[in-house]
Amino acid sequence: MPDCRHSLTRAAGPNRRSAARRAALLCVLLSSPAQGQEPTNGEIEYRNSCIACHGPKGEGNGPLVDELMKRPADLTILAQKNGGLFPYNRVYAVIDGRSLIPRHGDREMPIWGTQFLEENVEKYGPDAGEIVTQERIHELANYLESLQK
Repeated sequence: MPDCRHSLTRAAGPNRRSAARRAALLCVLLSSPAQGQEPTNGEIEYRNSCIACHGPKGEGNGPLVDELMKRPADLTILAQKNGGLFPYNRVYAVIDGRSLIPRHGDREMPIWGTQFLEENVEKYGPDAGEIVTQERIHELANYLESLQK
């Protein structure tokens, strides 16, 4: 798998953001699962929503990392940092983001619960939209658990 950051190191000035977007797209396209393996819903969600910042393996080194004020978390060591147990409820809450109260400053990570809900309500209506939103977040949290070192 290619290291998607190389595309960004050559870009400068106003072209940097455009180069970062192209690198993110390239990274998504090249991070497909091995032939014959069907990706899980969580993996698909990760590729669609998280890879640009957290990188193809979840290590916080996505192609947009240099555009962010704060480096994204290394999602592969969440269990390690929590005494060996994957902090599922905390991960779910951070992804959802709708019930968290920020400690200091703005949250750079999107509030996926709100974004997913807007999409899902449009497709499935308000009640089913919330159910689908919660399931998407659970699938993503399960995928992140599978990335643990």
